[in-house]
Amino acid sequence: MQSMELPLVLFTVLSQAAVGMVLMSAVRGFACHDGSDARNEWMLVAGLMGLGIAASLFHLGHPLEAYRALAHLEKAWLSREVLAAGIFLALAAWAAAMGGGKGALLWGAIVAGLATVLASGMTYAPPAFPALNNALPTVFFLITAVVMGAGFASWFAGIGSQPLLARIFTTALVTGLVVRLAVPCIWLSGSEIMRQSGLAWLGSPLYWVSIAVMAACLGVLWKNRTIPVWLPILALLGELAGRAAFFAETVHTALNIGSPY
Repeated sequence: MQSMELPLVLFTVLSQAAVGMVLMSAVRGFACHDGSDARNEWMLVAGLMGLGIAASLFHLGHPLEAYRALAHLEKAWLSREVLAAGIFLALAAWAAAMGGGKGALLWGAIVAGLATVLASGMTYAPPAFPALNNALPTVFFLITAVVMGAGFASWFAGIGSQPLLARIFTTALVTGLVVRLAVPCIWLSGSEIMRQSGLAWLGSPLYWVSIAVMAACLGVLWKNRTIPVWLPILALLGELAGRAAFFAETVHTALNIGSPY
């Protein structure tokens, strides 16, 4: 890491938003049938995932050989991430073409989406980054999925589901805010590399932009009790800033090679 990694920022946030929308589609289906705009909703799901995958290609030295990423499925989480994301995109595109996803198609997309998030979390939790060599990346990514999923789902859900989505959106934002504020502070009491990661996050303008945006979104929700149509875009900007800090500010063990720590 140690750089903003814009292609990976876009891929992880957009793909998780797509997965979150599918999760919210299932939640709304269990809660009530509200006459939502299913075709356009699934078109956005497929569009977000497709855009995220396209962005990720710019991270590669040879984008036309991206298929080689599937060569190590038996041992590499990156290969599994690529496979799961591809399956999810195919299912989302199929659902969009069918006018909506339900039954086996919906559950297949949920499984592929959660597999994508899990594989992403494992991919970005390497031993070389002690602060992230744990479940934290997966926790961050799941929170992003729920925040963005509930936000964008509100564009298509009927009136009956809007209060439910607002509650989910609010809960996810509060959870995300608490986690993002607590994690760097906890790192300060860890190893030297973890302490440096905590200091880097707390000193990052991108980190504080993400915190400020989450707080602003909560303020809007407290005042309106519903999700205004523009609020998911603001939340998206906050998630992009937070993810950029995730990639740019987390410290690699190589930084302290030769030190006594």
